Amino acid sequence: MMACLQLWTMGLLTTMVLSFSLAVGEYSGLRVTEQGPAEIVRKETHPVTRRKREWIWNFLYVEEEKPAPNPYKIGALNSNKKVEVISFKIEGEGANSIFMVDRKGDLFVTRSLDREEKSSYNLKAFMYDGNNKMIEEGGDFVVHVTDINDNSPVFPNTYNGSIMERSTIGTKVAEVRATDADDSTTANGDLRYSLTHDLSAFQINSETGEISCKINSLDRETKSQYVVVVKAQDMRGLAQGSTATTSVTITINDINDNIASFTRKTYELHVPEDHKLNEKIGTLELEDRDQIQNKQPTFDILNDHGKFFNVDLSPNKDGNLMLKQALDYETKSSYTFTVQVKENLHLPADNAATAVKTAQVNIKVLDVDEPPVFSQPIYTFKVSEERIVNNIGTITARDPDQANKNIHYSILDKDCPISIHPFTGQLSTLRILDRELEATHMFQVKAQEEPSGLESFVKVNIVVEDINDNKPELTVDEIFVCENDITNTVIGILSAIDKDDQAASFSFSLASESSNFSIKDYGNGTADMLVKNGPFSLDDPKDYSVHVRISDGGRPLQTSITKLAIKSCRCDARRIPTQCKAGARRMGVSVHALIAILLCILTILVIVILFVMRKRYQKDSLASMKNSGEIHEQLVTYDEEGGGEMDTNGYDVSILTTACNDGSLLRHPHPSLYAMVQKPQHHAQQPTACKGDMAAMIEVKKDEADHDRDGIPYDTLHIYGYEGPESLAGSLSSLESSSTGSNLDYDFLSDWGPRFRTLAELYGVDAPDYYHQY
Repeated sequence: MMACLQLWTMGLLTTMVLSFSLAVGEYSGLRVTEQGPAEIVRKETHPVTRRKREWIWNFLYVEEEKPAPNPYKIGALNSNKKVEVISFKIEGEGANSIFMVDRKGDLFVTRSLDREEKSSYNLKAFMYDGNNKMIEEGGDFVVHVTDINDNSPVFPNTYNGSIMERSTIGTKVAEVRATDADDSTTANGDLRYSLTHDLSAFQINSETGEISCKINSLDRETKSQYVVVVKAQDMRGLAQGSTATTSVTITINDINDNIASFTRKTYELHVPEDHKLNEKIGTLELEDRDQIQNKQPTFDILNDHGKFFNVDLSPNKDGNLMLKQALDYETKSSYTFTVQVKENLHLPADNAATAVKTAQVNIKVLDVDEPPVFSQPIYTFKVSEERIVNNIGTITARDPDQANKNIHYSILDKDCPISIHPFTGQLSTLRILDRELEATHMFQVKAQEEPSGLESFVKVNIVVEDINDNKPELTVDEIFVCENDITNTVIGILSAIDKDDQAASFSFSLASESSNFSIKDYGNGTADMLVKNGPFSLDDPKDYSVHVRISDGGRPLQTSITKLAIKSCRCDARRIPTQCKAGARRMGVSVHALIAILLCILTILVIVILFVMRKRYQKDSLASMKNSGEIHEQLVTYDEEGGGEMDTNGYDVSILTTACNDGSLLRHPHPSLYAMVQKPQHHAQQPTACKGDMAAMIEVKKDEADHDRDGIPYDTLHIYGYEGPESLAGSLSSLESSSTGSNLDYDFLSDWGPRFRTLAELYGVDAPDYYHQY
């Protein structure tokens, strides 16, 4: 029904506009009519003068969405030119497709148009005469597409808003905005807004879409969220207008408008007496309807119990009861007090009448077995040095429990010079203390209950007080006299130091009379060394020295005497030495240095004694081996000939003493050149040594070396019984010996003892069968 009414209304408006356009055209313009050919030719024979355009336009409108099964006329092209035969053409947007013109200038629309797609079309008209000559051009005109209400409002998205509870009336919450594709200058696109339901708390501006608070009693604890529906309607909100809806979620933000309340009126807590300070005893739970970030409770402990306890705010805004002073079951076993909670609110609290603002706290102290308690947190005593003190002071501790157990004392630090009585705690020195070595002694004392074993510890400082127990020491630069020094010449300034902590008043004097020098004491800790009799000579063989006595002025008085050597020098005019005679110097060696020197001498002496004993032991061992009846049981391997004598690898060579069952083993067609020495006759009666396989092998190797004509005879035998500096025979290498043409008699090997008997038998020949003359 509404759509039909809209179409009827638009059709009526269009008809009125077209009728008005045609009337204006007929009144003010000339419609071109058909004329004869002669007139047309006449007009063409005269050129047309260009004049001002004389198009007469009317407003051309096309109703959007109007069906066009057949082209329909929307207007005509008119000009005030008087031409008998004319024709028209158009160009531009939609020309000859959407819009058509006939020869008479009537303009037609060929299809339905959509204003939201394109609201106007720009065209240009041209007029021609009968010979198709343009007589008017550039007639621009616009075809407007008139709007109809064919689009509904649209909300681009959903909306959210928020507002503080208890906000005033008119406080803005959110703003909504819808769009309509229809012409906004007409009623088709003019929107109005309204809320469809839940109108009790919020309102909306019908033109701007702004949502605001309608009441001032919003309560988040009652209702924390609202959802309102907004309707947008075109046609300025008339019933026939199109509509659209959207939802707006409104969140009520919290403020602190509720006072905290105790969940109980009485809290019972049990606390051991050794509970640590500033630690939580228990929690006083609270109830507050506000959100946790808006809770701001504060606590007060009534009466005088605030010096023992206090209440801190916990992370979840409850009350943590804390201990401020140590508890003692033996002194007080229970506490009862009242705690008050409050909040500073800018508005009256919603729960002011029902909140529990005070609560009673009952604390029961539990007895525990506690360790001993010292009378002081730290002990400091003073003791004089250089003396044994039997009573430095007393360490006292007690058992805080009712049992009052006995206490046993002990010192934890090892090598502590202080001792403690295990039952009385009395301190005494174990040895003499020296302040100059260690001025303060610090250690820990343990107090332990018996027999439970609970223990406590305390720090003890022993300050060693100074006494005047160190002699003064002379401090002076090198002192010299010049040859031309006269009487009362200052040759040096004397001063002293003292290791004691007491203020010293040094005085200087000569320990013995001196004919050449004197001391002038100024009484301020310094003195001058003066020449008593001068001048001096470098040729004088005498060395100058004085004995200086120093007193420190303390109690007891400490005095020292120091020998001070004085050099003789030849000086220039400014008393600068140019040549000095070497004189005696004040020498001194400390006890520690003497001990170190003696230890070094003793160490060297011990090393020398051990070395001598080792040499003697080696010689005794060698002698015992020489006297041994069997010396051929070991051969020792050396890496190089004449090498070390410390034998490491031994081999059994008893095969050398193997009995000869067949003498042919030792007989060769060509005897070794190394064995061509004839033995004297006095050895003939001795039995021939029995040679085994090893001996035969040695003979063969010697023979090969003798007959090798291509090179020098290499030493192929590297295994000997004894060889080198430790052997009486020296080296037995064949590199320095030869068996050919040698006139060396090897019988002397028999004189070296049984150890060389085998070699004597190998290198000697005791039978005619083994003797050859070359």
